[in-house]
Amino acid sequence: KLEGLKTIAVTTNGINLTRLLPRLKEAGLNAINISLDTLVPAKFEFIVRRKGTTLSSKATVHALLTNFRCLLYLQVNCVVMRGLNEDELLDFVDFTKDLPLDVRFIEYMPFDGKYSCFESLHGME
Repeated sequence: KLEGLKTIAVTTNGINLTRLLPRLKEAGLNAINISLDTLVPAKFEFIVRRKGTTLSSKATVHALLTNFRCLLYLQVNCVVMRGLNEDELLDFVDFTKDLPLDVRFIEYMPFDGKYSCFESLHGME
């Protein structure tokens, strides 16, 4: 732990979070940003290209908050993507309404390597 450092944060898709969290907590972790673009396990696996996470379970997130009271801040970042998860916005609001965390809907960055993908943006008709 470094003197004077008030916040140590990590941004994660949560795949290894439950396994690594005890060591991260020991190292002083006290804030987490979770990238969670869907609450549907099959969609999650499609997005991250590997087996899913249990973070789409309200019970798991509640256990995370209960077991690691050292967290100053827990936030869920959700990238809204046309044709993939825009139908889940209210589900995310419902998922987080009774939990002491924030959900932030963030804009999809329309880049695929060196090419733009503007057709994926909402409001781009």
